[in-house]
Amino acid sequence: MRRFRTQLAGTLMSLAVLLAGATGCGGSPKAAAQAPATAAADRVEPLKDTPVPRLPVTVASADGRKVTVREARRIVPLSGSLSEIVFTLGLGERVVARDITATFQQAAKLPVVTRNHDVSAESVLSLKPDLVIAETTSGPAEAVGQIRAAGVPVLVVAPAKGLSDVSPRIETVARALGVPAAGKELAQRSQARIAAVRKEIPAHKDRPRVAFLYLRGSASVYLIGGKDSGATSLLEAAGAVDAGAASGLTKDFTAITAEALAKAAPDAILVMTKGLESVGGVDGLVKIPGVAETPAGMHRRVVSVEDGVLLNYGPRTDQVLATVVRQLYGGGDK
Repeated sequence: MRRFRTQLAGTLMSLAVLLAGATGCGGSPKAAAQAPATAAADRVEPLKDTPVPRLPVTVASADGRKVTVREARRIVPLSGSLSEIVFTLGLGERVVARDITATFQQAAKLPVVTRNHDVSAESVLSLKPDLVIAETTSGPAEAVGQIRAAGVPVLVVAPAKGLSDVSPRIETVARALGVPAAGKELAQRSQARIAAVRKEIPAHKDRPRVAFLYLRGSASVYLIGGKDSGATSLLEAAGAVDAGAASGLTKDFTAITAEALAKAAPDAILVMTKGLESVGGVDGLVKIPGVAETPAGMHRRVVSVEDGVLLNYGPRTDQVLATVVRQLYGGGDK
């Protein structure tokens, strides 16, 4: 299940402005169900001034190695989240390939060399990269080892688990690219924007309980997130309670059962956009055993966020948080 969590974080948007006039947890269920965050997947916003890398640098890798980066003219990030950071730092023109989870517009035409952690060493090496940036779960390990054995520096970055990881991941990547000042600038911009969204969360007496469901109808995969799903931090920042974690689910994901949903008793359900589509939208979601009996199912309160950005915890996390808040408190599109 841990691969699910990191896949979500990695797979996972210019956003409609948060409507500050909404109050309470009793917003329109119809609005919540009809306001998926599709706009936020369109583009990333690079820093205004393009930084100039100062290399070589030697940095610590999350796998315990020391990595020396001598050039950063042909970069291959092995996750959508890492691609987002490189592009937002202003170095997107140096990226020569992408993971399938890099869904934003600027990366759309790049060749795909990984598909949800299925790395093709041959495809990566054919592009002659001078730096590969990976997650700790990027693999298979043999493929990553083959890339390293070919003499290509491989920086491994610890996976994102919550809002506290936004700045460290940005600054880690920036140091490896020889642009530490840009990393600090982007980290500060990201934190300031997150704080601005949190400041505008409508006042509400009770914290809504929100269950994060991972759905893949075509594969009959229906999971409820627990303490380690990666969604807890986002939901808490939105002024909500992670219903799965609060109900005692300590794993990252657990198979959905009517009993688990009854114990979680969510007021709303958080899903990825494609996951919701895979079960036939809200109509299909409430047919999953146990969903219709929850407060969320009865009122059809569904918060939907684009797969490729939901749990990235990176430069667009403020936009993700804003769309969760907007849908959760009833300020969705009509």
